[in-house]
Amino acid sequence: MKYLLPIIISVVLLVACGAAPTTSKPAPDLPVSSSDSPATKSVVEPSNMPYAPQPDDIKLSRGNIFIEEKGLLIRESYPPQIALEISGNLPTPCNLLRAVIAEPDAENKINVDVYTVVDPNMMCTQVLKPFSENMELGTFPSGHYSVWVNGELAGEFDS
Repeated sequence: MKYLLPIIISVVLLVACGAAPTTSKPAPDLPVSSSDSPATKSVVEPSNMPYAPQPDDIKLSRGNIFIEEKGLLIRESYPPQIALEISGNLPTPCNLLRAVIAEPDAENKINVDVYTVVDPNMMCTQVLKPFSENMELGTFPSGHYSVWVNGELAGEFDS
């Protein structure tokens, strides 16, 4: 019993001095564009979207993606900034994530097509590669919106 207190103190000190867990940081918030017209949607620049289709994708084969979780991140700003949080697995480490985010349709439905591309001539280890991504959707005029990923509802929000 008399050795229990020094052991507990040692364990606490070791845990306190250990390396802090690393977490991936979400993409930085995009600036809100000021506009006189409330009916305008801010556009996310392609340079801020590493998962956007690239010109060289025409040389690659399109593949499936395994989505495990999806949801919306609604930032408390005015107007609210919306991001799609998505995670899952790519079929191989050689597959690259791609997403096409459509403008809202007449029913305020935002369709997001998420897929992968891969070089068909590349030899690659056949193992799943986990991914987690925040995809900026931007800001929207007043209304009720729904976000659909590959035909499945990811979430709804009011702007």
